[in-house]
Amino acid sequence: MTDTTESITDVGQVYTQSLATRIKAVPTLAWIAAAVGGFIGSIPLGLMMQYGNPEPLIALALPMMYGLSGPDLVSGWVIHQFHGIALAVMYVAAVQWQPLTEYAKTLRGAVALAVVVGVVSTALLSVLLMPLWLGAVGYPFTPTFPDLAMPEKLWSVLGHVIYALPATIGYALVMRR
Repeated sequence: MTDTTESITDVGQVYTQSLATRIKAVPTLAWIAAAVGGFIGSIPLGLMMQYGNPEPLIALALPMMYGLSGPDLVSGWVIHQFHGIALAVMYVAAVQWQPLTEYAKTLRGAVALAVVVGVVSTALLSVLLMPLWLGAVGYPFTPTFPDLAMPEKLWSVLGHVIYALPATIGYALVMRR
């Protein structure tokens, strides 16, 4: 029994070390390409949020999430752009998971993964996290939890896919070399 337990532990440690090793091996240029892509992709998403939603998401919701008074459009945009970069960096780390590593290096894979990022980020951030966080900070337009309002969530998926495309494609182009 001890041998089996030790074997499972060893396999887990090897897998974890392997993933950590793969993350460390990502070229700096790939991290930069994804981060710049995340920054660029955040611009159309932010514009969609600013002009496509009746609530002041950029100017009021984002500053309030970080304890800032609002409305403050500049602070909201800085926070939004930071989120775009942070999510792009998380994408690079996530695609080091073995089933995705090679797929993320292709343009077809990058586009498909941008769709996945769009759906997953909308589900986790817009549908689940944002209503809870906004409610906790007293945002006056807090949606119900979970926020499944339509057609806003379809708009959110589209915006997050548009956001993700420069990050996923930038990463793929650097890693194809």
